[in-house]
Amino acid sequence: MKTALTIAGSDSSGGAGIQADIKTMTANGVFAMSAVTALTAQNTTGVTDILEATPSFLAAELDAVFTDIFPDAVKIGMVSSADLIRVIAQKLRQYGAGHIVVDPVMVATSGAKLLKDDARETLMEELLPLAEVVTPNIPEAELLASMTITSPADMETAACTIGERYGCAVLCKGGHNLNDANDLLWKDGTLRWFNGRRIDNPNTHGTGCTLSSAIASNLAKGYDLETAVERAKAFLSGALAAQLDLGHGSGPMDHMFGLRGEFVE
Repeated sequence: MKTALTIAGSDSSGGAGIQADIKTMTANGVFAMSAVTALTAQNTTGVTDILEATPSFLAAELDAVFTDIFPDAVKIGMVSSADLIRVIAQKLRQYGAGHIVVDPVMVATSGAKLLKDDARETLMEELLPLAEVVTPNIPEAELLASMTITSPADMETAACTIGERYGCAVLCKGGHNLNDANDLLWKDGTLRWFNGRRIDNPNTHGTGCTLSSAIASNLAKGYDLETAVERAKAFLSGALAAQLDLGHGSGPMDHMFGLRGEFVE
C-alpha cells in the first residue's frame, strides 16, 4: 500500500485539517500518517483557540514517521509560525521527501486568521521551493503573487508569477465569486484549466484540505500531476454532492461518500 503524510493542524470538529486529510487519504486508498503542527478549538462556526506544537516536538514527529514508514507523498497544510515552518523544511530536505503538496493555509473558511504575519515570508522562502505543487485559493494567490485577482486572466497571470517565483507547479483554485469550481494549473510554463461542476452546497468546511490531500494521495499512487488533479477534483465533487449537513455554520463534507459495504450502510 502506498503511504502519505499530512503535516497540518488538528480540527476538533473533524471537517478540516488533519482529520479531513486522513479521511481523504484513506478514501483514496493510501495509508495516512500525520504530524500535528497545532491543536485548534474549532467547529463549523469558527476557531476559538490554537495551541501550537513546539518545534522540537514537531521535529520528533517527523523523525518518527520518516525513519519508519517513509511517505510516498507529503501534504502540508496549516503551519502557523515561522519556527515550525523552518523545522518542516529542514526535515523534508534531510530525508529527501518527494511529491510535496503545499496548501498555503492562511485563512480558515470561517474567516479566522491561521498564519502569523512573520510566518508568511518564511513559508514563501522555505516551503514553496520544495513543493511539487502549491494550491492557493484566490486570496492566497493574491498574497503569493503580490497582485489583485478579479478575472480568469488575472488567475493566469498570478499562477505564472507564483510558479516562476518559487519554481513549483501552481494550482490556482477558483471560488470566492470568481470562476467557481474552475481551477487553473500552471506547470513548466504551461497553463491548463480544469473545469468543475458547480455544486449547490453551503457546507464547504475543509474543501482546500480535502483537495490538496487527494492530490497528494494520487501522486503517492504514481499518477502524474495533471491526472492527480483531475482525480482529486472528482473526489471533492463527490464529497460535496453527498450533501452532508452537520453543524450550525459552514459544515463538513462526506469524505466517505464512496465507502459502502458491510460496515457502512
